[in-house]
Amino acid sequence: MTPTLVFDLETVPDIAGLRRLRPQWAELTDAEVAAQACAERREKTGSDFLPHHLHRVVAIGCGFRDDQGFRVRCLGSESDDEPKLVADLFKLIDRYTPQLVSWNGGGFDLPVLHYRALIHGIAASRYWELGEDDRDFKWNNYISRYHTRHLDLMDLLALYQPRASAPLDELARLAGFPGKLGMDGAKVWEAYAAGRLRDIRNYCETDVVNTYLVYCRFQKLRGVLTAAAYRAELDLVRAALHDAGAPHWNEYLAAWPAQ
Repeated sequence: MTPTLVFDLETVPDIAGLRRLRPQWAELTDAEVAAQACAERREKTGSDFLPHHLHRVVAIGCGFRDDQGFRVRCLGSESDDEPKLVADLFKLIDRYTPQLVSWNGGGFDLPVLHYRALIHGIAASRYWELGEDDRDFKWNNYISRYHTRHLDLMDLLALYQPRASAPLDELARLAGFPGKLGMDGAKVWEAYAAGRLRDIRNYCETDVVNTYLVYCRFQKLRGVLTAAAYRAELDLVRAALHDAGAPHWNEYLAAWPAQ
């Protein structure tokens, strides 16, 4: 089977980059730099959500499904820097050429990865293949919005209409899955500033599983999975989380009673 790689990013404001772009902020604390950047953005656009290139990646969650089963974890360790995390993700793609699955990956995660890889000088040749060296990529590559080698579930289910997009948390819970537990993207910077990177990584992993479960439901919807195969896939995920035994997976399983 072609491996499936579900991924999700957690990011914080790029404080060092902001200081480089705004030398007048050099003496401000990290919190003050972030607040100033958000205020500047809010005045300009009405939203304090920073541009993609000013997000620094602090966690990359990956769910990997292949012939060996299902595994989920964040790449690297808590001590790894952004270049290492980003490079590790592209190395996975180079090695396995997986089916990529995301929720809003085309709108957020991948553009962030593009900019951050460019900033750090990271190579990602398989990801950027457009058919010059591998003809299979000419009509199905990771880059084109309407190709399926990267499947942005949010974008596709909304039929590429932003006003029809649904939040992952709400759709997951409506489908009977746990959704987000204890954290959301708006709280990541606060948690990071408090030194709670482990909590961020745990949250990122649960979002990956939410995405994979919705993907399985989608595969049932389009007839790729039979009802029996769909149930077996959910059982496989349950077993993997149970075997992992971490507290956040115990909490997740408690919120996802078997049906």
